[in-house]
Formats: sequence, structure tokens, C-alpha cells
Amino acid sequence: MSRKNTRMYGPNKFKLGLFGQNCSGGLSMSKVLERWDASWDHNLEAAKLADEAGLEFILPIGRWHGYKGETDTEGTTFETLTWASGLLAATKNVCVFGTVHVGFLSPIFAAKQMVTADHIGKGRFGLNMVSGWNAGEHAMFGVDLRPQEERYDFTEEWVTILKRVWSEDEPFDFKGKYFDLEGVLLKPKPWGVDRPMLVSAGNSPAGKAFAARHADCLFTSIMEFKDFGASVQALRDSSKAENVGVFASGHMVTKPTTKEAEEYYHHLVYEMGDWEAGEHAATIRTKGRDTPLKQLTTLTERMISGVGTYPVIGSYDDVVEQYRKMSECGVDGIAIGLVNYITDFPVLRDEILPRMERLGLRLPVSES
Repeated sequence: MSRKNTRMYGPNKFKLGLFGQNCSGGLSMSKVLERWDASWDHNLEAAKLADEAGLEFILPIGRWHGYKGETDTEGTTFETLTWASGLLAATKNVCVFGTVHVGFLSPIFAAKQMVTADHIGKGRFGLNMVSGWNAGEHAMFGVDLRPQEERYDFTEEWVTILKRVWSEDEPFDFKGKYFDLEGVLLKPKPWGVDRPMLVSAGNSPAGKAFAARHADCLFTSIMEFKDFGASVQALRDSSKAENVGVFASGHMVTKPTTKEAEEYYHHLVYEMGDWEAGEHAATIRTKGRDTPLKQLTTLTERMISGVGTYPVIGSYDDVVEQYRKMSECGVDGIAIGLVNYITDFPVLRDEILPRMERLGLRLPVSES
């Protein structure tokens, strides 16, 4: 089996992944009793459910501080490279990403950690590169938060070293603005004949330019759906990668009927939502940042329901219709948060996936 035979390169027209399950609360800042408990056992069970159902990937969030309030969503998290290694050892086909803040970790040390995970998963490991935005997290590491454009200059050197150390067989020296390295050599190389998939989700102009140069897969935000198709095409056109993947990020709230889904969403956000945490999250996610989130009039609500990701809300048919429209806009798939990644999963598996198959968005798991 080669890396190109893994599910991320598979035949499904619209791919699906779980997003944020390594964090307490997942993507939800709600006090509902069913909110996500991100214990290791729960993470393992959710990963096995995703693997068996044919989902393509699991994407974690790299977080070191939570969002405060009563829920403190993402205040308790698993470090993503060791977490990915454990999940890859326990699954067979699903791809698992690690999310790394490049300013917190040496590219040489990170390269070795990721090669280890890649061999455990036989090519199913991928890297989500984060340049960083959270000043409090940087202060905890004693690392200065660089100006936004300079962050990507740093990441450019970091990932250039990563790619070289994964591919070159002879020791090399590297002297740049941020790194001065001698005799760099890494063994073993990544599993198979190529390197892990690289993912980036930068939304600023500098972030998008960096992703276009280095990422195999681009994650983009959906603010308002009416302009989404044009933004997806522009993002795809900007990429230097051959057959670049473009994915959205969202959270799904679905029930048998539209009315039931809307009522549960109202309960989740307006009756049980942690508004203190939501307002704190809205402030720190937009302060001093060039981010599309600033455009949202419902920013705090979206923070509470899904940490700023796109809400996919409605009946089973409504949800699948939204995925169909995303596919028509040129998106290859979506990473989704669930209120509870275990108890909500049967609906995804037994109601959403079959409807997607009937629309030609996915194949049965036996064929994918």
C-alpha cells in the first residue's frame, strides 16, 4: 500500500473527517449534559467508529489554553503528535493529522516525531501547520508572537527544513533568518516513497500565499455561502500543488426534522450556551488579526455552537443538501465537529452517509 492509496486520496467526491475531538468540549461551548468528554478512551472509540464507517480523516486542534468561562472549551487537550500516533496504531484505514504550532517546536525534532507517527500508520499521517495567533499561548512558551506577515516567513523556513530533512540522504547545512543548522540528517525517512500530506488553514493574505506554496491540502472558512464558490476557485487557482485538495471546516447539528434540529440548536446555544466563553473567544480570535470572522454579525453565537466554524444545521436531508452545494462549489470535503463524537456518530453513519451515497457524493465503505 502506498500513501496515494490512503483514504485522503480515495475516490469519494466529498470527503468527511472528524474535527476537534482531542479537545474538551470539542467545538462546542455549551453546558448540555451530552457535551464531549475528550478522554483517551472516548477519543479511541470515536476514531474506531470513523475508521469502520469509511471516513477519510481525523483532524485535531492544537490548543494550549482554553476559552475560559464555565465550560473552558479546549482547556483540556491531548498533544496532537503523540495522540495521532496512538490513534494510528489502533486503526486501519482512516488518516490522522497532527497539528503543530511551528514556533513551539524544533523542525528537526518535529520531523522525527512525525516520521515515527507516519511509520506507525503506514502513510496515514498528515501534518496541519499552524503559524500561531494566540498571544497567551506564546507567552506560556516564552516565545514572542511575531507580526502576522513575519510569522509566515518563519513558517516558510521551518517547513523548508522539514521537507529537506525528510527527503535528503546526505547531511546538509541550513542558514536562514531564523535557523542556523549544521549537519542535518534524519533516518528513517517517512514511510513509503514520499512525505506526509501537508495542510494549512491560513486565512490572511500572507497565510493563503504560504499555503499556496507549500500545502497539499487547503482548509478554508465559510462565512457567507453566497460568495463561497468564487473564493474556493480563487484558492484552488492560487495553489502550486498538483490536484490540491480544498476543504471546509464546520460543525453539524442534525435531527430527523428541520424543526427538531433548529430547536436543539437553540437549546444548545441560547439556553445552555456559555456566553462568557463565547464572548472571550470572539475577542481573542479577532483581536489584532486579519480574519474573515470579523465580518460575522453572529460571531459569538458561532463561537458557542462551533468555535467559529460553519454551522451545518437541519434535518438529515437538509444536511446532505448542504454538503451537495459545497461540493458544487468545488470543495473536496469538510472537517466536522459533533456535540458528542460517539453518541452522535450513529446518525452520521446510518442517516447521513447513505443519503450522500444516493446523491453520488460518496461510495459505500466497501468500495472506497
